[in-house]
Amino acid sequence: MIRCVGVHKAYISASQRVEALRGVDLHVPEPGFYAIMGQSGSGKSTLLHLLGALDRPDAGEVWHGDRPLHTLDERAATEFRRRGVGIVFQQFNLIPTLTARENVELPGVLAGEPARPLAERSRDLLDELGVAHLADRRPDAISGGEQQRVAIARALLFSPPVLLADEPTGALDSANADRLWGLLASLASQRSMTVVMVTHEPAAATHCRRVYVLRDGRVEGEIDTEGLDASGVAARYQQFVRAA
Repeated sequence: MIRCVGVHKAYISASQRVEALRGVDLHVPEPGFYAIMGQSGSGKSTLLHLLGALDRPDAGEVWHGDRPLHTLDERAATEFRRRGVGIVFQQFNLIPTLTARENVELPGVLAGEPARPLAERSRDLLDELGVAHLADRRPDAISGGEQQRVAIARALLFSPPVLLADEPTGALDSANADRLWGLLASLASQRSMTVVMVTHEPAAATHCRRVYVLRDGRVEGEIDTEGLDASGVAARYQQFVRAA
């Protein structure tokens, strides 16, 4: 379960205070594939950073199960980011001088994990994600879609119960994007994990069971995607935006 209660977060930009989140209440009750949708500046990425313990709220509470992320000190937050959550970014964030296998193993190496079981886990993950044949290639020798699969394998190294994805298909073409959305849905189902994806694309949201709509730093409503295609999700999304 993921839960936010009255979450506020502000930043100082050009000597001005910018309210990114203004009292977010959010409840993800069980494992599955979920989306957070909103226009640029709505607070989507800020919220995802708080859910991943990459930042702390100015006020309010952020919970993963019975763990209060809003109270973690930096050491505890670092350990949580290592084992309690996997995070995937739009630009992949792979180390260009390392092979795909070495990129997947890197969090384990930094954590002092034994080499042999680490190598076995990375091999299994690359195989699960369909890129085992690329294990010894560096990022510049594989496609964008393949790089994102390697990045997901790295995020899954410690089998976290939660995977967060920030616009994971923003750098991909439409065919690779659709395949990646299907992959994230499969991971949520097969691993019984919670996958939360930030997106602005209705087509992405159709792969999710529920969409949380953000506007001006607040959750305006939720969309149950059952029976909806991309145009249906877009229409429901616009209803929330116009009604706000």
